[in-house]
Amino acid sequence: MLLALASQPGIAQTARPIDPTTAVSTQPLDAASSDAGSTDEALRAGYDKRQKALDKRTSENDYRYGVKQHDCYSKFFVNHCLDNARTEMREARQQIRQEQLALDDEQRAERAKERDRQTGLKQAQYEAEAPQRAANEKSNQQAYEDKQRQNALAAAQRDAEAPQRTANQAAYDRKQADYQKKLDEARARGVAEAQEREQKAQRYEQKQQEAAQHRAEVDARQKEAARKQQEKAQQAQQEQQRQDQLKQQQQQQQQQQQQQGK
Repeated sequence: MLLALASQPGIAQTARPIDPTTAVSTQPLDAASSDAGSTDEALRAGYDKRQKALDKRTSENDYRYGVKQHDCYSKFFVNHCLDNARTEMREARQQIRQEQLALDDEQRAERAKERDRQTGLKQAQYEAEAPQRAANEKSNQQAYEDKQRQNALAAAQRDAEAPQRTANQAAYDRKQADYQKKLDEARARGVAEAQEREQKAQRYEQKQQEAAQHRAEVDARQKEAARKQQEKAQQAQQEQQRQDQLKQQQQQQQQQQQQQGK
């Protein structure tokens, strides 16, 4: 436990950089703590050495007590021997404890000194950088005021340009309205023209159908007339053939009569 305390961080440690929340740069602190670092290392090495020696004495004391306990059981006056061994162990442990407490006190005192030294360095550095901080604050304030003036000028310019922006917006709205009106009219014309084209297409299709029907009717009448004409021609031909046959028969009859008369 004592060894663990001696080895904890922050006990006789070298100077650490300044916390950034203090708004202090680390360069002066590093330079100021360079000499103190070597001293801290030496102190810590001494503390470690003394702590190891105390730990070793504690272990040896416990070991001797265990050996003496073991040896006492082989003697005649066992209890007396154990009491003596226990007394020697306690006296040695008490002495080690006193030295351990002294070592702990020294380390606590050294840590307190280290904290004071770090606090002093930070305070000194903080005070040394006070002019620079003041200059930075003044510069920041000046930049803030310049920004405020710029914002005020921009606001005034926007206010001055407001009527022009309103007029421009009105002109833009009128232009958009005219464009929308023309667009609507164009769409309406497109719809009307599409309907007219559709109607024309329907009328044309109807005319084509009527013309086709008319041609079909004409073809049918022509075919009927040709058929009738052909029938008449056939009838006339048949009549002519009948007439020719009758005439031929008459001529044959006449010839027969003439031959009979002779």
